[in-house]
Amino acid sequence: MLTHDNRLIMTDSLKKRTSSRNILEIVLTGIAGASLVATLIPLFAVISYVIIKGGKHFNLDLFTKLPPVAGQTTGGVASAILGTILVVSIAGAIAIPVGILAAIYLSEFSSAEQKTARTIRFATNVLSGVPSVIAGVFAYSVIVLAMGKFSTLAGGMALSVLMLPTIISTTDEALKIVPQDVRWASVGIGASNYQTVLQVVLPAALPAILTGVTLAIARAAGETAPLLFTVIFTNSWPQGPLSQTLPSLAYLVFEFARGFDPVLQEFAWAASLVLVLLVLVTSILARWMTRQKVYE
Repeated sequence: MLTHDNRLIMTDSLKKRTSSRNILEIVLTGIAGASLVATLIPLFAVISYVIIKGGKHFNLDLFTKLPPVAGQTTGGVASAILGTILVVSIAGAIAIPVGILAAIYLSEFSSAEQKTARTIRFATNVLSGVPSVIAGVFAYSVIVLAMGKFSTLAGGMALSVLMLPTIISTTDEALKIVPQDVRWASVGIGASNYQTVLQVVLPAALPAILTGVTLAIARAAGETAPLLFTVIFTNSWPQGPLSQTLPSLAYLVFEFARGFDPVLQEFAWAASLVLVLLVLVTSILARWMTRQKVYE
């Protein structure tokens, strides 16, 4: 039996360990909080600076008029907004179904030990680190030279290459998050594997999948390098997928910011602000449409 002195010693030792643990938790919490603040400061600094610099021309004309040329003091970025939506829509129409189907194969119909699945995951990781300019050179070599001209379609295909790894990776992880019991329950009541994936697993993982798609769209909308090799910038309205010319927000920012006209530089900041708002609205809509998980 423990004596009174032994119990006091054990109690003191336990108190010391608890005190040390509490101090460690406080220190780690403080470090985590400081890291969070350090992460948010650049984000809010960039957004604030874009708002300050681009807010001067943030009015109705910005969304209804064509971009100005050197010497003009009024105009907008309406054509660039439509051009960005057009080229990103083409990229999404290519990358979203291909990426989701590839992720479904990896998560639902292949084993982690299969050589094909390992190869696809490795290729996806490599592709996610490829500079965007490489995608532009690839599209120029394979599509532009083959067609004999620049085109919005070539730009969309180049952007789809950049979207694919993000969509595949996030969808693959989203499908893994769905509890395995959900799949067993579906198969247990007589559903086939395909029915389980399409009617149970995919709806349950939809919020996370759309988050990945939104990230991919945001990256595509902000890329300029692939468009430098696939389209010709113009101040006119977009003409269609096969048109050689394309007004794009990212391309407009690149063209206007490198010039010496201060008015055009101001419109470059305004276009940057519109681009940030488009990404923000897309993210909010995706969150709103998937605010409830199906399997909960």
